[in-house]
Order: sequence, then C-alpha cells, then structure tokens
Amino acid sequence: MRQASALYRLLGDEARLRLLRVLARERLNVTELTGVLGLAQSGVSRHLGLLKDAGLVAEERDGGFSYYRLAPALDSTGDNPLAAMLRAQFNGPDDVTVRADEARLQEVLRLRKENFDRHAGPDTRDARQLVPGRSWAAWSRALGLLLPPLKVADLGCGEGYLTIEAARWATRVIAVDRSRVVLERARALARRRRVSNVIWKQGELEKLPISDRSVDVAMLSQALHHAVDPVRAVAEAERVTAPGGRVLVLDLRTHQEEWVRAKLGDRRLGFDDEELRRMLRTAGLEDVRVGVGARKLGDPFTVLIASGTKPQPHSSRELEPQRSPRSLEPQRSPRPQRKSL
Repeated sequence: MRQASALYRLLGDEARLRLLRVLARERLNVTELTGVLGLAQSGVSRHLGLLKDAGLVAEERDGGFSYYRLAPALDSTGDNPLAAMLRAQFNGPDDVTVRADEARLQEVLRLRKENFDRHAGPDTRDARQLVPGRSWAAWSRALGLLLPPLKVADLGCGEGYLTIEAARWATRVIAVDRSRVVLERARALARRRRVSNVIWKQGELEKLPISDRSVDVAMLSQALHHAVDPVRAVAEAERVTAPGGRVLVLDLRTHQEEWVRAKLGDRRLGFDDEELRRMLRTAGLEDVRVGVGARKLGDPFTVLIASGTKPQPHSSRELEPQRSPRSLEPQRSPRPQRKSL
C-alpha cells in the first residue's frame, strides 16, 4: 500500500507526466528534454532521477551521452495496469501543453537529422537518412561561398545564429534586434566564433536604424510574426535595400498553435502565402516569389520562403533621345539684317 501511495504521489506532478509522455515517443537526452519541456536542466534531471528510482524510466549510454526512455515494463503492450493507465493518458485529447511539447519534440528531431550529431542513434526513426558527411548546414555554407560579395541586413536577428552564418560569405552584416539583452548574447557568440564583420544595432523592425539603399540583401527570418506592423516591417526592409537587391523572408504559414503567443511572444500565427506575396508587392518589390521552405508530416509548422527584388530606378533622361552637347545650348534668334540706305 505504501509503495503504491508513493508511486501515485510521484505521478501527481504534471511535469513528470509530460516527461513520461515525451519519452514514450522518443529516446532523448537531458539537453533535448530541457528544450522540449521548457524546464530548467536541474529540474529535468531531478524528475528523471525520481522516475528512474521508481523504475519508470530507463537510462542508456550511447556515444558519450546518457539517453532516457520509458522503462520496458511501461513501454510494452502487456497487461501492466500502470502502463495501460499511462497509455490512456498519453492517447487522450490534446491540450495546449501537449501540442506545445509535441511541436518542440518535432523541432528537436528535425535538428537531429539536419546536424547529424552523434546523438542521432540507430533507433532514430529516420535512421535510413543518416549518411556520414551529409549535412544541410554544410550544404548551405557551400552555397554561400558561391555568392558574390554582398552587404546583408539580418532584421530581427535574435541571438545571431543566422547572422554568423551570413557573415561567412558576406562582406558585412548589419544585425538588428529590439532586445538589448538578446544582442549582448549575439555579440558574445560572435566573439567566441571570432566573427568581426558584423555591426550590431538595437532597433525596431518598423523603424530600422539603417540608411536608405545601403544593403544588397535584407533578411527577415522568423521575425515578421513578432512585428507590431508586418506591412511596415517589409516596407522598411525594402527601404534599406539597394536597387537590384533582394528582400528575403522566412516565416511560418498560418497555423492554429495559440500557445506560441504566451510561450514565444508571437504576435501573429503565421501568414498565408498570398498575404506574404501581397506585402512584398505593396512594398514595391518585383519578381516576388513565395514557396514552401520546410514541411514535415505531423508538424503543425510549415516554413514559407518569400523573396522580391527592388527595381532599378528609371531616369527620365534615359528615356529621352540623346542629343549632342551643341543641341542642348539655347537657340538664338537670327540677327535681323540692316537695310542699306
């Protein structure tokens, strides 16, 4: 009786139930669980220790990492009453917290496949795609080396990860974010990576601290849904772009995950394809394109990529027929001839 009472008290904590639900879906390490659950690492480690002592979680070592998964007794489809109760809870109706955990879990799994880190073990569901040396990060960097020297603005740069990637191939990057604290973290990251061709500026997307026509590419990566006025933010991106330059937007397609407002500070739940296309055209951009950048089955978030080109100015003099310098002089009236008397 006492053992059962202790067990049910242990499961009376929502965080531990969330942890068990996630581990029933995938084997994860502490760092990954911290990202999925949005809890401090110390808290995750404490919960794991208690669940492990109770025989609910199993620990495995792989490649220098410790991974956790649901204990085999609970992971089976047998007649274990506790396992049946947990399965009923895990398979019940989704709520906001469950959807948030699931979305973050999908992001962790996506990063596993893209980075091909050592923690992507043989039990990863898409292990057939794990080919040594194949990496989307390396491929994107290789493409960057094919670009001509460009001046780039990273608008809403956050902690600077994309900024530093752009700095690998750009002559200069101007990184703008409204948060002073976030910019300090980005600067620290740049110092650690020994990146020196970035200018960090604090400012709003709707009023950029950047001169007119001063960059070749203006990027808004996962920033537009944080903007107070997205239309104005795109117009500002167009303003700072030089003629012939491009505005590039990466953002989410419209979704229904309301939890991102409170958890991540999102002001908009994404954008429709046509809405993004209209915003770029309204800003005066040409050759506007909108397409899917990333989509995964079961993931509520689809990434859209939109781009547009700032047109070259057309001078009125260029449209006039060319005249010789002599023809541009004012014409004088012929002098009247004097009559001889």
